[in-house]
Amino acid sequence: MVRATGSGGPTLAVVAREAGVSVPTASKVANGRQDVAPETRRRVTEVLDRLGYVRRQRPAARRRPDLVDLVVHDLSGPRAGAVLHGVDQAAHEAGLGVVISAALTGARGDGPGRGWLERLSARGPADGPAGVLLHVKELDAAQHAWLEQHHIPCVMIDPVADPPAGIPSVGATNWQGGVSATEHLIGLGHRRIAVIGGARHRTCGAGRVAGHRSAMSAAGLQVPPEYVRYGSFDEAGAGRQVLDLLALPEPPTAVFACSDAMALGAVRALGERGLRVPRDVSVVGFDDLPQAVWATPALTTVRQPLSEMAAAALRLLLRLLDGERPEGMRTELSTRLVVRDSTAPPAA
Repeated sequence: MVRATGSGGPTLAVVAREAGVSVPTASKVANGRQDVAPETRRRVTEVLDRLGYVRRQRPAARRRPDLVDLVVHDLSGPRAGAVLHGVDQAAHEAGLGVVISAALTGARGDGPGRGWLERLSARGPADGPAGVLLHVKELDAAQHAWLEQHHIPCVMIDPVADPPAGIPSVGATNWQGGVSATEHLIGLGHRRIAVIGGARHRTCGAGRVAGHRSAMSAAGLQVPPEYVRYGSFDEAGAGRQVLDLLALPEPPTAVFACSDAMALGAVRALGERGLRVPRDVSVVGFDDLPQAVWATPALTTVRQPLSEMAAAALRLLLRLLDGERPEGMRTELSTRLVVRDSTAPPAA
């Protein structure tokens, strides 16, 4: 007789093989999901019973919420607007309300401050959150421990740094976005292409810079160390880096800035030096925020689907509340290049 799962018994992979289905399908049946054909459900259930597979019990205390909490790093920025739109749309489809905590950052401006945690705790078990969406730069160890202690599932939306172990996140294909931005510039004829990343060790910026390097290497082009710069995803920092690039003996003819804010800072710094975009220097950004369209010239940029990412994060949170385990800790949505007026072939 086959012993039960948890005691050396059959895995879902064994069940799936015996029933002739995929592992995700076997998992859906074992977890009581409804989106499985009746005949498939019957066949998998028969194998589960025959092999003695013991289904995992869902936490009895977890309730499907009427409300979910959304904590944002800064409500005043356009990124927050895109996230709110996506969460609101997905919550409406699910019949949920959203409680928003905004501008409650810690002293370093990184993660949500203690004020948010204190407010959440003060609401008590009856009114407290069943789950939390976090659109913050990072979650520190103390905040993570508090959420774990209170058994509150959470999902991070577009985190700058890697989330703590066990916390799923939804982001964008940063590496591929860096590749597409640089390939666009190479296709226009640029060979001296600089990149301005965010903080050096931040996950999203590092992925974009790595994509840039990969595209340059694939085209047989060198990446001089002085052409790789780092800032803090803001306009002022990017402006300073552009001035340093212009002071080089061979300044770049194009700049890939790893955020729209940095790209706009680059355009401003170039203008202050009497250079025109794209006649003298081409600039590509990353995000496709509303400012990219309003800018002069309109910004060529890599679009990351922030609203769609936020909606996907809410749907993932609801699956966690239903007792499901994510297949992976990181979900990535595709980026795409949006060509506007800030890029052109290099000047003769």
